[in-house]
Amino acid sequence: MKTEVIKASNPVAISHARDVLNNGGLVVFPTDTVYGLAVLPYWKEYVERLYIVKRRDASRAIAVLISDVSDLDKVAISPGEVAIRLAGKFWPGPLTIVLPRHPDLPDALSVNPTIGVRVPDHPVAIKLLQATGPLAVTSANLSGSDNTNSAAEVLSQLDGRVHLIIDGGPTPGGIPSTVVDCTVPKIQILRQGPISEEELLQAINQN
Repeated sequence: MKTEVIKASNPVAISHARDVLNNGGLVVFPTDTVYGLAVLPYWKEYVERLYIVKRRDASRAIAVLISDVSDLDKVAISPGEVAIRLAGKFWPGPLTIVLPRHPDLPDALSVNPTIGVRVPDHPVAIKLLQATGPLAVTSANLSGSDNTNSAAEVLSQLDGRVHLIIDGGPTPGGIPSTVVDCTVPKIQILRQGPISEEELLQAINQN
């Protein structure tokens, strides 16, 4: 496989990426944290390619990105008041909220009946998600290797393993999102990131 790189400024970048995804391809694009590797989330065989390409343990869940909170009901069910409050405060932004998974999503995304969901704060990511709908996204690196913050860094790890990279320049964040489980009575942070537990609790408890 030859990996194609297209500048985000190219007027056909988003439509070309959508076509690649619709044909089962793997597309890398910049987010507000790190570069992400995406496939359409509703087909088991597409999702399984993410694990193969990254050499990722199949027991590790893959999150879904959406362009706006209005798309939440496409990927999750019964989000609850706490999750809605956190989404309203921190989306778009570096917070992944774990929720009950929509039944249309394949088990390949997670060994649990849950799904991590996020709205990224990056114009290229938002444009792509608006064009495609929800995407299954994981960091664009080989498992256990450094996160990637530029198209060149993605190529150093995944050249020949993905179909398309949208080059949007260096990512501003560099640190993966905070992951918080909202399926339990008291929220649980599953991965520390840019948003602290204190900030989450403040948002939940605000009147």
